[in-house]
Amino acid sequence: MFRLLLAACAVALALLPGIAADDKPVELFNGKDLKGWKLKDEKKSKWEAEWVRFDSDKPTALFVNPQQSASPPPRELANMKSGGTDIYTEAKYTDVLVEVEFMIPKGSNSGVYLMGEYEVQIIDSFGKPDDQLKPGDMGGIYTAAAPKKNACKKPGEWQKFVIDFQAPKFDGDKKTSNGKFIKVTFNDVVIHENVEVTKSTGGGLTGKEVASGPLMFQGDHGPVAFRNVKITPKK
Repeated sequence: MFRLLLAACAVALALLPGIAADDKPVELFNGKDLKGWKLKDEKKSKWEAEWVRFDSDKPTALFVNPQQSASPPPRELANMKSGGTDIYTEAKYTDVLVEVEFMIPKGSNSGVYLMGEYEVQIIDSFGKPDDQLKPGDMGGIYTAAAPKKNACKKPGEWQKFVIDFQAPKFDGDKKTSNGKFIKVTFNDVVIHENVEVTKSTGGGLTGKEVASGPLMFQGDHGPVAFRNVKITPKK
C-alpha cells in the first residue's frame, strides 16, 4: 500500500504544469556570505550577509542585529543603505519558479529581476487602494502590468513572492516568443497571471533580451533584505 501511495505521489508531481517530478529547489543564498553572486559595481556595493532588524522608531532604515547565540540562525542577504548597486547570481536560468522572502523599511524601493531583465517591483505600497495600483507599485511588473490586488504588508515585515516565469525563446538571434510571467503570488495572493513581457522592463542588467540570464536583486535605490531565496529550474 505504501509503495502504491509513493508511486501515486510521483505521478502527481510529474503532472504539475512545467515542473518535472525530479526538479528540486536550489538555495541561491547560503546564509553565510555572497558566494555564488556577482555585483554590477563592486565599488558601490552596500550588500552584506548579515542579521537584519527593523526599528519602528527609525522606520526608514534597516539595522544589523547582533547575535549572542552560539548557534545563530542563517544571515540575510541585505543591502543596508541607499546608493548601492545590483547583485545577481553567477548561474543563468531560463524557465524557473522563484521563491523569495524580503523585507524593506518605510519608503524603500528594490526589485526582483528575472533573467536580470524583467522586474517584479518591490516598493512600500502599504495601504494603497487596489483601484489605484500601477505597474510601479509593490508586485507590479515594472512598466508592463499593475498587480491585481495590494497584498503589501507593513514596512519591517517579511513578505514573499512566488514567481512562475517562462523565458523568451530564440532561434539564433531572432526572438520567437516573448517572456511570460505565468503566475506571480504575493503573500499568498495571486497578483498576476499570463502576463507577457515584450522587452526588458528597465533598469536591467544589460537592457537586452537573451535566451538565459541570472536572478538579480536591485540595490541602487534603497535598503532591502532577502532570505529563503529558492529557484526551481523547469524542464
